[in-house]
Amino acid sequence: MIEITNITKKFGKLVALDGVSFSVGDNECFALLGFNGAGKTTLINILTTALKATGGTATIDGYDITKDVLEVRKRVNISPQEIAVAKNLTVEENLVFIADLYEIQDKQAKIEKILVDFSLTEKRRTLAKRLSGGQLKRLSIALAVLTEPKILFLDEPTLGLDVRARQKLWEMIERMKSSMTIFLTTHYLEEVERLTDRIGVISRGKMKAVGTREELLAKTGKKTLEEAFLLLTEEEEI
Repeated sequence: MIEITNITKKFGKLVALDGVSFSVGDNECFALLGFNGAGKTTLINILTTALKATGGTATIDGYDITKDVLEVRKRVNISPQEIAVAKNLTVEENLVFIADLYEIQDKQAKIEKILVDFSLTEKRRTLAKRLSGGQLKRLSIALAVLTEPKILFLDEPTLGLDVRARQKLWEMIERMKSSMTIFLTTHYLEEVERLTDRIGVISRGKMKAVGTREELLAKTGKKTLEEAFLLLTEEEEI
């Protein structure tokens, strides 16, 4: 579903991504791990066509991210770190706005399903600015899912949420895994172990390893994912 070949991104003299190559399969849940500044969000922005790579190539569902921008955008959506909702609209108004923007057919039926799936029915007439952090994050992801993407990018989906809100969101992501490819970044290793099929570790713009949890443990000779991650990124330690 995603093929990335030697992607490089430079900002002046800063090399944010340095020859990154890997693939993500159809209906796979893939986690990209790395410290802040490692290049995770930059890569997501390139794959979603918000940013152009300096070098290399990538395809989404067979479409080139540079040559076939419109086709790529039809197949992807993103819930960014910053909660992407209109705070002065209600939950339902946010969903209607996105449905109209994307010209979604049978929009009301799909909105009703989304409200149920994301446990937002009782909040449908509540202004987004009055929602809790967990509810806001669910709405942000719901807006992306409403467009029925083939690939959903989740950039730090549970950042700042309390334990209960995080658990609820994990349950929702687990239900979505069968219907789309999910590409997420996170700092929560428990999240990775619960949700993902494979893991990529990026450090200072370079991919250090890609594989299942078991493959990363075998590669590093470590007993836990945390130990494996720290070994793979040890040059970033202060």
